[in-house]
Amino acid sequence: MAAIKPSVPKGTRDFSPAEMVKRNFIFDTIKGVFRKFGYQQIETPSMENLSTLTGKYGDEGDKLMFKILNSGDFLNKNEVTKVKERINEISFTTQNNKTAVVDTERVQEYFELKWLKDLIETEKALRYDLTVPFARYVVQHQNEITFPFKRFQVQPVWRADRPQRGRYREFFQCDADVVGSDSLLNEAEFILIYDEALSALGLNDFTIKINNRKILSGIAEVIGKIDNIIDLTVAIDKLDKIGLDGVIKELLERGFTIDDIERLKPVILLEGTNSVKLQSLRAALAGSVIGQAGCDEIEEVLNYIDNFKLQNATIELDITLARGLNYYTGAIFEVKTNEVAMGSVGGGGRYDDLTGMFGLKGLTGAGISFGADRIYDVMEELNLFPADANQSTQVLICCFDKDGELYGLPLLQQLRENGINTELYPAGAKIKKQLDYANNKNIPYTVVIGSDEMQSGQLTFKDMASGMQEKLSAKEIVEKLITSL
Repeated sequence: MAAIKPSVPKGTRDFSPAEMVKRNFIFDTIKGVFRKFGYQQIETPSMENLSTLTGKYGDEGDKLMFKILNSGDFLNKNEVTKVKERINEISFTTQNNKTAVVDTERVQEYFELKWLKDLIETEKALRYDLTVPFARYVVQHQNEITFPFKRFQVQPVWRADRPQRGRYREFFQCDADVVGSDSLLNEAEFILIYDEALSALGLNDFTIKINNRKILSGIAEVIGKIDNIIDLTVAIDKLDKIGLDGVIKELLERGFTIDDIERLKPVILLEGTNSVKLQSLRAALAGSVIGQAGCDEIEEVLNYIDNFKLQNATIELDITLARGLNYYTGAIFEVKTNEVAMGSVGGGGRYDDLTGMFGLKGLTGAGISFGADRIYDVMEELNLFPADANQSTQVLICCFDKDGELYGLPLLQQLRENGINTELYPAGAKIKKQLDYANNKNIPYTVVIGSDEMQSGQLTFKDMASGMQEKLSAKEIVEKLITSL
């Protein structure tokens, strides 16, 4: 058999032990903040029924789903094509869209082939995000949940996107959502969560952009394009990427007129403080009840935030923020770091109607997500990971021979019982090799056990960073490490 060149699919990655330590540092930091704000963890399956996911992310989102064959890829592409072609050959469509067949033999063949085609048609897909599966979870488990229900979830999602820097086909999201509460205090707390978590990770300069879909609906209403709200939001959401000229071109292609665009420009290009922008918006949306409601909600969230002291976040009302996901109905968020050229590292919003799609009406929800993979890339570029993020083992016990190995086992157990990550290098290797192993794994401390150490009871304890070493008893080593670590 020919050797297979090892590789992973485009847009996916392996993670080394050193990388996993850093990733877990991010996850643990974010999880800690979620718990601090009263959120509980759940998990959902990697795949969902296709009907659960489709129609929730807009046309572009639907195109990016990874769909799964019902029973695996048991037929190759040629066989599948032949099945579909044969169905088309023996059937035709009448004026009333009912399939007719030519004779009894073809009737039987048609239904056999149709059954086979239905069998291989996809009915499942890998989850595109964590929010829609969460909504499905809430509806399915509504009798077990105490509302308002605050949950967080840290799991991978998949999108058939074009891989590029900061954009992967498989990546982790860290979501926090609350359902069963329409209080805008939730939106304010999302801003606080972003501020605390990203500050704890070492980011010093980031912007939390906020907008409201009701404001966008109001804009569409005042220019007479309420039926084109999706086209409007999809286009203006690309302002940062394609510029004003690109947005204008796309709007024209989507049926907007020059007059519509001239009325949009002053709103899209709002400048000034958040208060000034709100005043301008209220004036521009004077004829729209829903637009005024969106302004009221933004103002209430900002008023809540005035009662807290943010660590590093800048809050910006950005009317071009649209987040083209169909399920947002109120506030929407996006977070960008100003220290590295990178896409958004977080986002979310309110989605009053999402659970209604699964039969549970009148249950409002809101949530945010951290883009853990992009945050990782930002932290790597800025060198923000703590020095000890590369170490998992804290102490390595080295021994010259089998007797030293046996002598070190009680110390190994004592250190582990005291919560100190400890390894004992198996006897047989030279001490230099054992110390090199400690250096390569960034293990900060070593304990060397030889015949002299066993005879005297004074073991050689070494600080690998400074090179300083001293003779200590096993008890003294345990006490010293408990104090220092």
